[in-house]
Amino acid sequence: MRFTVQEVDGRPVLLAEGAIDDQMLPRLAQALNDFHGQELWLRSPGGDARVGNQAGRLIRDQGLTTHVPSGWACMGSCAFMFMGGITRSVDERGLIIVRMFTHVTDPQAIADQLARGGENADRLLDEIALDSRRIATDDNDYLIHMGVSRLLLTDIVYRMPGVGNADHPAPHRCLTREEMRRYNVVNTGGRPPPLAGTASQITAPPHN
Repeated sequence: MRFTVQEVDGRPVLLAEGAIDDQMLPRLAQALNDFHGQELWLRSPGGDARVGNQAGRLIRDQGLTTHVPSGWACMGSCAFMFMGGITRSVDERGLIIVRMFTHVTDPQAIADQLARGGENADRLLDEIALDSRRIATDDNDYLIHMGVSRLLLTDIVYRMPGVGNADHPAPHRCLTREEMRRYNVVNTGGRPPPLAGTASQITAPPHN
């Protein structure tokens, strides 16, 4: 992801564009340190889930607002990075797109290894399950901190497969305007507070 400052209607805006890679945080920290405005605009296909959450925490620590302009899309970990804003807004033709988190970078290689069975396959399944639970816990804690309803996870995100293949890519979901308001993903214009979530509703995603 690259960071550039642009003047919009006489005010400085920090543009965050591109994939969220595992080396992004130092670049973001430097960009925020050099930035003398209050507004961050995001456009990204997503990337590293943990880095997206960590970036959102940096944004919250700086007290910035986040925005997705018309014609821009913020997907996956970018959507979680967006939630770090003190106030969050999306233009009418802007898109917030969510998908199930995963740490699997090569699903075909994983499938081949599982098909061979044995101790290595069992160990791999345990590692995937443990990592998924850790990410789920982090995501729940993150949404609580950002004032976003955790029901976004159980209602939508955890209902989607995390991986796909060349013929059937992992699905994604573009939130509607009503869903953005319902889950407090956007919090401007008198939108309602986040929905309450019970402990029974806040669980790790199922594993098939």
